[in-house]
Amino acid sequence: MALSKESKNNIVKKFGSHDKDTGSPQVQIALLSSRIDELTEHLKSHKNDNHSRRGLLRLVGQRRKLIKYLGKEEGKESLEKIQRELKLTA
Repeated sequence: MALSKESKNNIVKKFGSHDKDTGSPQVQIALLSSRIDELTEHLKSHKNDNHSRRGLLRLVGQRRKLIKYLGKEEGKESLEKIQRELKLTA
């Protein structure tokens, strides 16, 4: 499930340092979180879709690695800020 262009641009504007900032960990974490939310909703109605479930687990692992990197490189403040805004647990 791909994100629409408009929703992706909104996320980049909200979490990026400039309009074209798609590579920063904050933006990548936010984009992955929205894709994870969409896949979670899909799996609620399609319980036997194991291919999508595998993709979801892969996205969660990718997001976990980025969160770990963000905490190590940017510091606790940046990590706590994005966790608060995206309502992620530690």
